[in-house]
Amino acid sequence: IEATDFSERLGRQLVCLERVTCSDLGISGTVRVRNVAFEKQVAVRYTFSDWKSAHEVVARWRGPAGAEGTEDVFAFGFPVPPFLLALGSRVHFALRYRVAGAEYWDNNHGRDYSLTCRNHALHMPRGECEESWIHF
Repeated sequence: IEATDFSERLGRQLVCLERVTCSDLGISGTVRVRNVAFEKQVAVRYTFSDWKSAHEVVARWRGPAGAEGTEDVFAFGFPVPPFLLALGSRVHFALRYRVAGAEYWDNNHGRDYSLTCRNHALHMPRGECEESWIHF
């Protein structure tokens, strides 16, 4: 959503990736769509095999994006299989929006969205956690 061309892309495509988050448990994110009609379906098509096989997850409606009611936000999430946690492994995905008998895509200008597993060292700040307690 911080991209300089986000509003322009949303106006042109009617669907645009708003945010994506990755963790060991999976990939989640939000999608913004233009509110063309009341009934609409947003889905994420993704692959771990460079599109030799693909999976799809339906996004859930979260609510309107603003007070005007011209845009809606949908949330999605899908699990990450253990083999995807290997360094260098990739997931590709694209967004599909079906509304009023038409279908619109956000596939990152034909390149698909792509996430690559990388190793990042975890650094704990000294002092903050040394005297922490975990309560069960």
